[in-house]
Amino acid sequence: MAEGKRRLAREDWVEAALAAIAEGGVSAVAVEPIAAQLGTTKGSFYWHFPNRAALLEAALSEWEERTTTAVIDEIANATEDPAGQLRTLIVRVIDAAERDRVGPALLAAAGQPAVARAIDRVTRARIGLIVTVFSRLGFPLPEARSRALLAYSAYLGHAQLAHSTEGVLPDTADGRRAYLRDVMSVLTADTRTAASDT
Repeated sequence: MAEGKRRLAREDWVEAALAAIAEGGVSAVAVEPIAAQLGTTKGSFYWHFPNRAALLEAALSEWEERTTTAVIDEIANATEDPAGQLRTLIVRVIDAAERDRVGPALLAAAGQPAVARAIDRVTRARIGLIVTVFSRLGFPLPEARSRALLAYSAYLGHAQLAHSTEGVLPDTADGRRAYLRDVMSVLTADTRTAASDT
């Protein structure tokens, strides 16, 4: 091995696969182009993975860990009251939605079985977390689930806007704070009071 050139680890290939997905979608996960980008040969790839499908699965698993499992653990272990947990969750996921270019690329490839399985796991886990937080806020389970679906739909819309339409979302500190207040207000509004006022 040439002096100063380190041996590539499995994680290097996974990171390169995630970068490829962010840049060119799932179809960009191809051994030869990624090997060229990493400055190595296919032999290095086959040292760590038996085939492209295994690399894609590893990349999907890493994306799931970073964007879902870690967030669930963070919120579950937070010492805040449920309203504080919801606020932390909203701030965390809105920030992540704006930075995560892999998620939208995966949604565009949801017809592929491996991607569909990952999206299904992630979606169910995320909605499950939100349902738990709303339940802790005192909402009955059916309403907690409805609010969780509304919250997750809003998240997906936010992610789409963040990656497709520049300048639509608030970009100042004051604007973001006001936006987050509005999101919290809508998601936690007492609909019984609103219904009785009509």
